[in-house]
Amino acid sequence: MNPILAYLIFPGFCFTAAVGMLASWIDRKVTARVQWRVGPPLLQPLYDFVKLLGKETIVPRGASRLTFLMAPMFGIVAVTLCSTLVWTAILWPGKSFGGDLIVLLYFLMMPAIAVIIGGFASKNPIASLGASREMKLMLADELPFLLAVFVAVIKLDGHIQLSKFVELQQANGMVFSSVSGVLAMIVAVITMQAKLTLIPFDIPEAETEIMSGPYVEYSGPPLALFKLTRMMMLFTLPMVLVLVFLGGMNFQGMSILWSILKYVVLLVLIVLIRNTNPRVRIDQAMKFLWGPMTFIAIIAVVLAFLGW
Repeated sequence: MNPILAYLIFPGFCFTAAVGMLASWIDRKVTARVQWRVGPPLLQPLYDFVKLLGKETIVPRGASRLTFLMAPMFGIVAVTLCSTLVWTAILWPGKSFGGDLIVLLYFLMMPAIAVIIGGFASKNPIASLGASREMKLMLADELPFLLAVFVAVIKLDGHIQLSKFVELQQANGMVFSSVSGVLAMIVAVITMQAKLTLIPFDIPEAETEIMSGPYVEYSGPPLALFKLTRMMMLFTLPMVLVLVFLGGMNFQGMSILWSILKYVVLLVLIVLIRNTNPRVRIDQAMKFLWGPMTFIAIIAVVLAFLGW
């Protein structure tokens, strides 16, 4: 497939945006039903995105205009590249390249960095506070997340090529089927919630405290891009865990149902955690992620070295 088409249409921007909007609708619908509300219609995420595209873009006085407007672009480009790398490894293993796991992990950090850059560029004290929280949360969740992924690297003979993750797990069993894999998966799911900045880790925007935090000065298309990036991450990040720990996806015969179920289970976990926990403070989040989560991840790494 033409690389440009792959990036723009499938499995790149258009596909990821469409499924991300569907995942966002499921999240909002289930959350509404838990709260005894009807919830939004199916196309509400699309309506919200299109509505914001038609609004005026206001750049606050004193803000760094170029940085403020470019920050949302960094995030949406990064998440599109992440999705493209993951689906290329699943659908066309021969087109992946050595070390693409490292590139993937790097790009997974970019949406958070884009939020940090945009928040500080706005020169708004509330936005700067939210950006500082985002920075601390990113630093807190990266260590346990990387250790969890390292467990998969150990279990798969040191390979750091995404297509090898799929091939070896389909041939020898999922990383999740081992003790170290289960522990690593638990850590990865918790840190995924933090990377998505969803309850209980929605500290950077904390609408009841700091009025959307780093997004407070954004409006119009830039805000639409930020919201779309978050919806795309809701699809892309669980798919990364499916590839790393659950053997990717197999679209042959009845295996397609099992493949889709892997993602659905992770999405259900995201919604379940979001609706059963209160928001924590940033210091509590850092202590939790650098404490118990990192400790469990280290145990998983040791067990993986021991062959468990």
